[in-house]
Amino acid sequence: MKIGVHKVAMAAPNDVSELAKLIESGQVNPAEIVALIGKTEGNGGANDFTRGFATLSYQLLLAKHLKATPEEIGKRVAFVWSGGTEGVLSPHATVFTRSDGGGRADRPRLAMGIQVTRDIPPEEVGTMAQVHEVAAAVRRCVEEAGITDATEVHYVQVKGPLLTPASIADADRRGKRLVTRDPNGSKPYARGATALGVALGLGEVKEQDLSEEVIARRFDLFSTVASTSAGGELKNCEVLLFGNSPSATSEFRIGHGVLSDAIDADGVRTTLRSAGLSFDCNPTEEQARRIVSVFAKAEASPTGAIRGRRNTMLSDADINYERHARAAVGAVIASITLDPAIFVSGGTEHQCAPGAAPIAAVVRI
Repeated sequence: MKIGVHKVAMAAPNDVSELAKLIESGQVNPAEIVALIGKTEGNGGANDFTRGFATLSYQLLLAKHLKATPEEIGKRVAFVWSGGTEGVLSPHATVFTRSDGGGRADRPRLAMGIQVTRDIPPEEVGTMAQVHEVAAAVRRCVEEAGITDATEVHYVQVKGPLLTPASIADADRRGKRLVTRDPNGSKPYARGATALGVALGLGEVKEQDLSEEVIARRFDLFSTVASTSAGGELKNCEVLLFGNSPSATSEFRIGHGVLSDAIDADGVRTTLRSAGLSFDCNPTEEQARRIVSVFAKAEASPTGAIRGRRNTMLSDADINYERHARAAVGAVIASITLDPAIFVSGGTEHQCAPGAAPIAAVVRI
C-alpha cells in the first residue's frame, strides 16, 4: 500500500480549484483518491450546510474526471468535513490517495483503512447499537491497513449522523425513542458513541464496562486516538483509520499525542516528534515544510479554568464554547507548525480524558 497526502486550500466551500490543478498537472490520479478530510467556514452546528456544499462540489469535480455520477463518487470516496474556521484556522482539505506499492520500507510507513457502517436510524444515534457498528468497522480498518501492532494506530476519524428535525419527525412517526429531541444537543451523544466504538474496536475499553447509561456521561471511558464528528449530511458512519504499517511504502509517517489543555504547546511538539520529525525547541521553516497535516480536537475544560486561570468559554451565551476552543487550539498549533491550515474539530466526548484532546500529525519522511 502506498498512501499519498495532498493539502489544498479553499477560497470558499465550493472551491475545488487547487485539487483540479493537481489532477490536471498529473500530480494526483483522481482514480486513486479514497478520502478527503477538511475544514469549512460554516458554524459547525446542526445547520452547517457548508459541509454538504463542499462534499457536492468535490463529488462533481471527481465525477467529471472519472465519468461517474456524484452518487457513485460518494460511495467510493469518504468525505469528512468539520465546520468552523475560527481565529487563524484556514479552510482547506487534505486529500488521500491509495495505490499499490511494491517492496517494503525500512520502517513502518503511513497506511490507512476505510470502512462504512450501515445506515444508523435516528433511534440508534448515540446508543450501543452505534458503538458496536463503529467497533466492527474499526476492526475491519485495522485489517485492511495491514497494521499488526495496535500501538501503531495513531488516528481514527469517524464522521456520523446527528439528529435533525426531519430524522426526529421520522422517529416520531414510527414510535421510536430518541436519546434527545435537541438536534444540537444530540452531538455529544453521537460523537460519544462513535468514540466509544473506536475504543472498543481497539481494545481501549472493555465490553462489560459499556452500556447506554455511560454514553456522554462516564468520561473516564475513552479512546486516545479517536477523533469524531457528527453532521446532518450523513446517515451512516464513515471510519478512516490511520497508522504505520510495515507493508506500506508511502513517503509519510503518522504519530499522535494528547493535548492536556487548550494551550498545551508541548503536546503539539511531542506529537510531531512521534510522527518522526526531529527538531530543537520549535521546527524551523524548513523542518515545518515536512509537516503535511495536523488533526486535532478542541475542548473547553469542564472546570472552567486552564492552569488555574478562569475562562468564560462555558458561560459565554454569545459564542458557543466549541468555537472558542477551536480558535484557541488552532492558534497554538499554528504557532508551532507555521501553517494555519489545520483540522481542529470541537467536542471531545470520550476522546481522551475530560479537558484533554487527541492530536495527530502526518510528516513527510
